[in-house]
Amino acid sequence: MCTATNYVAKDHYFGRNLDLEFSYRESVTITPRNFPLPFRTVSDLTTHHAFIGMTTVADGYPLYYDATNEKGLSMAGLNFPGNADYKPETPGKNNITPFEFIPWILGQFETVSQAREALQEMVLVDIPFSAEFPLSPLHWIISDREESVTVESVKDGLRVYDNPVGLLTNNPTFDIQLFNLNNYASMSTAQPENHFSKKLQLDTYSRGLGAVGLPGDLSSMSRFVKAAFTAMNSISGESESEAISQFFHILGSVAQQRGCVEVGDKYEITIYSSCCNTDKGIYYYTTYENSQVTAVDMHKVDLDGADLSTYPLVTGQQILAQN
Repeated sequence: MCTATNYVAKDHYFGRNLDLEFSYRESVTITPRNFPLPFRTVSDLTTHHAFIGMTTVADGYPLYYDATNEKGLSMAGLNFPGNADYKPETPGKNNITPFEFIPWILGQFETVSQAREALQEMVLVDIPFSAEFPLSPLHWIISDREESVTVESVKDGLRVYDNPVGLLTNNPTFDIQLFNLNNYASMSTAQPENHFSKKLQLDTYSRGLGAVGLPGDLSSMSRFVKAAFTAMNSISGESESEAISQFFHILGSVAQQRGCVEVGDKYEITIYSSCCNTDKGIYYYTTYENSQVTAVDMHKVDLDGADLSTYPLVTGQQILAQN
């Protein structure tokens, strides 16, 4: 499964864990302003905002998992099996296929407010990219520095939820995930007071007792709670290195380790973790085998160009020999 979140220090950061049992040859890809973006049922975008993110490039087309555009608007798609429901084409609507959704939003809009307005006239339609790449059941988080929304295409239609925690995992639907946080209102970063009984003297024998009961398993609902608690209480300095380090620690609190989540004869792992500085357009990532942070700066390529810039992931462990 997956986890996506936001973090604000001096700059705004957006990123995610991709948790799967297999890889699609992911790469960091920069889509410049003049790369033609064809769409299946609506008008193509021949010029648009530039954006950077993680993709699988198929037949020259960037299939984005997550991305940030040059205006700071970010978006990620996360697994949503059993709930995602894509529709037939609807006359009078913008019929967008799920694999086009990220480019369609990030290519045109600068803020969550603009995206929210456009979603009122959009339908996510059941048109796959190809036989090799059928549609994945997804839902999405769209974020800027000020706010986030969650977008879910379910049987009842397209649902757009305000997302005050700036976070998304997987099932169940977002409204249930958000309501479930009520069950953890007593969690605290401070040491607890004894409300158990006035008749007992209870000892705060360890640091961190204020968070006793915080979930630690790897299910999507538990990860939502754990990541929300971690992200919303996280503190770092304002420097770039401090902020991205803190961001990767947030994602690390809900990372998947090989051997802990069995999927058939394989195991789900955190294939990559990403952290994009949305103000500077720098995309940082780590991979399961490589804990060194690697950076790709979208502004170091020609953003007025017409060709994709693709950077295969550095997956081998990078070890600094100190002596």
